[in-house]
Amino acid sequence: MGGKQTIVDPEKDFEPPNFTIKELRDCVPKHCFERDTMRSFSYVAYDILGVIALATCATYIHQLPLFLRAPAWIAYWIAQGVVCTGLWVIAHECGHGAFSDSKAINDATGWVLHSALLVPYYAWRHTHSQHHKGTNSMTRDEVFVPRTKSYRGLQGKPSTPAWRTDTLFEETPLYHIYLSIGQSLVGWPAYLYRNASGPKYARGASHFNPNAVLFRPDQFWQIVISNVGVLLTVLVLTYSAWVFSTASVFFYYLVPYLFVNFWLVTITFLQHTDPVVPHYADDSWNFVRGALCTVDRDYGWVLNTMLHHIQDTHVAHHVFSQMPHYHAEEATRHLKKKLGKYYYYDRTNFLYALYHNLRHCQFVEDSGSVLFFRNTSTPAAN
Repeated sequence: MGGKQTIVDPEKDFEPPNFTIKELRDCVPKHCFERDTMRSFSYVAYDILGVIALATCATYIHQLPLFLRAPAWIAYWIAQGVVCTGLWVIAHECGHGAFSDSKAINDATGWVLHSALLVPYYAWRHTHSQHHKGTNSMTRDEVFVPRTKSYRGLQGKPSTPAWRTDTLFEETPLYHIYLSIGQSLVGWPAYLYRNASGPKYARGASHFNPNAVLFRPDQFWQIVISNVGVLLTVLVLTYSAWVFSTASVFFYYLVPYLFVNFWLVTITFLQHTDPVVPHYADDSWNFVRGALCTVDRDYGWVLNTMLHHIQDTHVAHHVFSQMPHYHAEEATRHLKKKLGKYYYYDRTNFLYALYHNLRHCQFVEDSGSVLFFRNTSTPAAN
């Protein structure tokens, strides 16, 4: 994809890929799979220095002329949100074992970084691992699982309220802008607290509940440890509010945290949600096909770099999740040549892509081996 295009019948002439994981691994240089712990920590240091530098600069905002203070705070919130999302990406690498050859270093680093961002590290690591093992499978995936036509009440007996189905309002641009804003602000905590966008069997399950259906009994204490990490961060924030002020915590931490939410939801949603990307039923899904249901997106050089290329090398990440991010660009160049038409890339502005895909990717049909997103104006599959 070289920019957004109007897709009327994306499944026309589509044939599922038949690559093996060995074929794909063999096309990538071996050094791309090597992890360097010190190099990985250099990115942590880089991001932490960025957080400190931005926070230090923000302490001088009150000295600016009054008319410049609001723009300065907005600039701080946006920049700090990006840098903190970079830290989240590093913690995400720890969860995959891509940060270091040492499992202890991976888990300790990931637990600290994710806890600081109010993420239950072990709980997230488990469900995210399930997402990678079942990407774009209608029965195995763990996040952004598409609703079926009947589930959304568009045929047969409605299973959802009428105002959430085929209405004129649902087809208006204003409605999809509203959805974009709502998903961006609360989508991430909604996923953690009640598994929003997850599979039907686990909707309402909390990542903070050790007994949730999301987890095995032997993972109970890992979930507890995750909760302890988040609780410690909450206590630090509470103490900071007492020492400095609630406003200080709000301005320096909570608003940038909302921007982190925005980036996490936007990036993950756009990675696997697009009219050209299929979902598979059990009879046609396999790991490689699922991993290739991923769209690399260009957010511009600054954001690509600050976010450690999580969005423009995501195909490589899904195929080889233990590959460090600093090798992913090179690996992507080789994978692109190998995959040909099965490599999905989109340079559309991510804000427009967010709106466009929320509008066009509303549900999939109830039956079929390979399913593509549709909306209420899309012709039914033959």
